[in-house]
Amino acid sequence: MAQYDVIFLGGGPAGYVGAIRCAQLGLSVGVVEREGLGGTCVLWGCIPAKALLEAASIATKVKHAAEFGVTTGEVKTDYGVAMKRSRDVSTKNSKGVEFLFKKNKVTWIKGTGTLGKGKSVSVTADGKTEVHTATKAVVISTGSRVKGLPQAGLELNKTTVISSDEALILDKAPKSIAIVGAGAVGCEFADVFNAFGAKVTLLEVAPRILPLEDEDSSAEVARSFKKRGIDVVVGAKLSATKVGKDSVKISLEAQGARQEIEVEKVLVAAGRAANVENLGLKEAGVQLTERGFIKVTPKLETTAPGIYAIGDVAGPPMLAHKGEREGMVVAEVIAGKSHHLVNYGNIPNATYCHPEVASIGATEAQLKEKKVEYKVGKFPFSANGRARTSGETEGFVKILRDAKYGEILGAHIVGAHATELIHELAVARENEFTVEEIELAIHAHPTLSEAIAEATLDAMGRMIHA
Repeated sequence: MAQYDVIFLGGGPAGYVGAIRCAQLGLSVGVVEREGLGGTCVLWGCIPAKALLEAASIATKVKHAAEFGVTTGEVKTDYGVAMKRSRDVSTKNSKGVEFLFKKNKVTWIKGTGTLGKGKSVSVTADGKTEVHTATKAVVISTGSRVKGLPQAGLELNKTTVISSDEALILDKAPKSIAIVGAGAVGCEFADVFNAFGAKVTLLEVAPRILPLEDEDSSAEVARSFKKRGIDVVVGAKLSATKVGKDSVKISLEAQGARQEIEVEKVLVAAGRAANVENLGLKEAGVQLTERGFIKVTPKLETTAPGIYAIGDVAGPPMLAHKGEREGMVVAEVIAGKSHHLVNYGNIPNATYCHPEVASIGATEAQLKEKKVEYKVGKFPFSANGRARTSGETEGFVKILRDAKYGEILGAHIVGAHATELIHELAVARENEFTVEEIELAIHAHPTLSEAIAEATLDAMGRMIHA
């Protein structure tokens, strides 16, 4: 037994960031985590997936090396080697969080935690249970998990029907794979497996891939994928599946036509479920929303006094950086310090397939639905000098501005390093800059960032280089 000021249930991006910030504010902190520190993001999500995407990028670039005057022999890929490197990267990141805990005097309580009476937490490990108490608060940061599609006959069996977790530890790329769900995860793995030689079929029930992104962004990625030989099927409704020992047959209907495909593996990338089971929430008085997330106030308080919730378990968007910000905010709330609440209207989305996709704020469709008067500024990377030098001319920067005042209502980038470029617009929106104020900032030449300046010029009817 031990007593802390704050106990976090879960050591993922939300929990470990919140714990470190609490420690910085002078609070004693314990973090209950049964697996490695870093959570899904570090161990089974963001970090290993991006390591594989980097390998895919290198494989693709090497295949085009001759265009740059670099002659190579036959290009061979080995998914197993790339996988092992990605696992090593994940392990190093997790060890990095361990180091940060020691540096900030945060205690890692290894085991599985459940809420007890008041602000107590029971932790079970190796058949033994200990009860720890918090004097100020307990923070639930248990994250989320992948889920299958049992209603479509695609229950995860971890061999022929897999999730992103199993995809991250395959020894070799399958000869053929169907990916069900064309959101960020689905598109990223379509990119990876295509680069490593698999025949990829990407299935999406919505009318377009990346359905949460702006329509122009979705269309640009779909064109790129099709050009690379990825079979993109949208409006796909699965009618029957037959899961065998070595393959899966899928019958589906799309655009009024029926078709059947047979693949070595199916990767289900159709969403995640919050980890709310077996935590003792009901007994503690913690209520859930209709969608199964923990109900929280803007200060991240649950319906039980002294208990807070952050990260995926507290609701969408289910993004690591959203969880990290909530961790910072909840720490300052608990410590009674001045704080800014999470600005949920200014959280960037990032998809790391090639070309990359990033966005912030509203899409065109959303502005039209709300009958907001806006103007569009758009600049293609094909007209950008830096993009031409690197041979990465796919995509564009698109900025949506308020027609009257120039406020940046939304921004959408498709292309090389889009996930880095979006942050200029995140900072601009957070500080209420207008398109005029972005354009006044001199952008170095030649850079990809110039495309942002040109898009702002286009929004004002003054574009120079296209």
